[in-house]
Amino acid sequence: MTGERPLGLWMATALVIGSMIGSGVFLLPATLAPYGAASLLGWGISLGGALLLALTFARLAHKIPATGGPYVFARHAFGPLPGFIVAWSYWISIWCGLAALSVAFAGSIGAIFPELTATPLRSAACALAALWICVGANLAGTRKAGWVQLVTTLLKLLPLLLFGLVALAYVDVKDYQPFNPSGESLFTVTHACVAITLWAFLGLEVATVPAGAIDHADRTIPRATLLGTLIAGIATILACTTVIGLLPGEQLVQSGAPMADAASHLWGPAAGVGIAVVAAISIFGALNGWVLVGAQLSMAAARDGLFPRVFASTDDNGTPRTGLLIVGVLSTLLVMANFSRSLVQLFSFAMLLSTAATLLPYAFSSAAALRKLRAGRIVAALALMFSLYALAGIGTESLIWGAVLVLAGLPIYFWEVRRR
Repeated sequence: MTGERPLGLWMATALVIGSMIGSGVFLLPATLAPYGAASLLGWGISLGGALLLALTFARLAHKIPATGGPYVFARHAFGPLPGFIVAWSYWISIWCGLAALSVAFAGSIGAIFPELTATPLRSAACALAALWICVGANLAGTRKAGWVQLVTTLLKLLPLLLFGLVALAYVDVKDYQPFNPSGESLFTVTHACVAITLWAFLGLEVATVPAGAIDHADRTIPRATLLGTLIAGIATILACTTVIGLLPGEQLVQSGAPMADAASHLWGPAAGVGIAVVAAISIFGALNGWVLVGAQLSMAAARDGLFPRVFASTDDNGTPRTGLLIVGVLSTLLVMANFSRSLVQLFSFAMLLSTAATLLPYAFSSAAALRKLRAGRIVAALALMFSLYALAGIGTESLIWGAVLVLAGLPIYFWEVRRR
């Protein structure tokens, strides 16, 4: 980075809100539809866990305001190898998450222009176009990416809150019956819903990653983390729960744009198109933010000698161009390898894989807080318990793929250690 610090409090807060409010609020109602109103239990636990994690990250960021976020916290507390595992896992979660966001963007565009997503191949092309536009915006510089983040966050947050509050008036308690339509035990349903709903809270830590680009990082990052998590959490739960009460479960399960369908159901096709536009803007903003975070993380790890040196290279503006391009290529490969699935299936697979890879850094960061901080240890212990609980509910397929991808990074670590 150069000497300037291009991201202030509002840009950092927008980075948190924009990274959290992406595809989840618009697509999760379809994933949660089989569980009905019982999903509220999952939402409640996820929000509580997210706030515990936000407090933990805020305290860690105040003590260690360095670029890298969870990776830096793990390295400071436990040494290079755990630091690498966290950085690698978090980096994997980012490009897997970018694939999920790209697919979600295609779903929203399909609600506006159905012909663009009429086939799996067209859907994949639409998703990849959005991804590479965001890569291009970040290649133009961190401050320009910050302005894109701020504008897209405002354009999506206000309409989302308005939709949730107005649509809530059309929902009756009877619309949430039966409470648990899945037929599974309430414990099993709650555990599954925590793993799913946590996707909507991923990103609460992103302001800690580009610390070197944030003005007065020791003060700005904790404030942005807590404020962004609270605002995004309330807006997301309100909107998702309202949609589940408005549409039948059978329709929600098949919907590629459930919130747009709910708006069409209430106010006609024009409203559905309007919500789809907001969803597209929302997901585009999240894509932009996560592309920025992915490149900053790999740059920090490379400068510490844990990632290959190519990730540390920057242009005259301090932009990690190679890291940006590599993240874009890997996300593209994941979308192309799975484009034959339906949009909802592809989104669910990439979402759970990204969540699994993120929970490991969350657990390590909470453990780092227990080791390095004098205050807030009870909060950190609860955050660690929540991370492990959520990880157990991810599902076998995602856990296996996540473990394989994490283990695949170990040869890179040992090669870099030997080279040094």
